[in-house]
Amino acid sequence: MSFFISDAMAQAAGEGAGPGLEGLILPIGLIVILYFLMIRPQMKRQKEHKALIRSLAKGDEIQTDGGIMGKVTDLGDTFATLEIADGVEVKIRRQSVAAVMPKGTLKEL
Repeated sequence: MSFFISDAMAQAAGEGAGPGLEGLILPIGLIVILYFLMIRPQMKRQKEHKALIRSLAKGDEIQTDGGIMGKVTDLGDTFATLEIADGVEVKIRRQSVAAVMPKGTLKEL
């Protein structure tokens, strides 16, 4: 009958009393690595994007997340109006601004 059931072995005194400090080193190390490789850079990008959104002004040439490039003609709290061609204006959310382009970029296109 011992073919299907293994014999129980007694544990030596002092062994396996519970997870000690050694058992916590790996999870804590993984959390620290995750913070420095993923969380911290993402927070930095979010902070830079908020500063970009706050610094928008009339006349800036911008590119949106969708790839539309234009000149800012009007700014609201949450929306901006872009002139993408002569007499053609579109209204976008300020959060969709991806980058502020150098002056004169639209003339080169």
